[in-house]
Amino acid sequence: VQLQASGGGLVQAGGSLRLSCVVSGDTLSRYTVAWFRQPPGKEREFVAAIKLAGGNTDSADSVKGRFTISRDNAKNTVALQMNSLKPEDTAVYYCAASSRIIRSSWYRVDQYAYWGQGTQVTVSS
Repeated sequence: VQLQASGGGLVQAGGSLRLSCVVSGDTLSRYTVAWFRQPPGKEREFVAAIKLAGGNTDSADSVKGRFTISRDNAKNTVALQMNSLKPEDTAVYYCAASSRIIRSSWYRVDQYAYWGQGTQVTVSS
């Protein structure tokens, strides 16, 4: 499975960005795709995830109500719509995929075998 993330950039606080992750290489309906982020000097952390079959989602409390994860199965794409951005959202954002993961483990970095290359999001105050 290959993942290609894009859409990062520089935005002012309160603004919006939309990240995209194109997933290819296998029967994608078996996969859960997640977004993680790694702020400068900190560990990678869970942002949101979506199960491609069925569309169930979950997100971190820090982004609930501001970020929305969605899928476009026809385009093999998972998007992360980020609204009301804050300076603390500044990070490198990664998409990841796993075919063998239970919902209670969606937040765990070590449960994902496949990772995209990361895209930088910078929010200025």
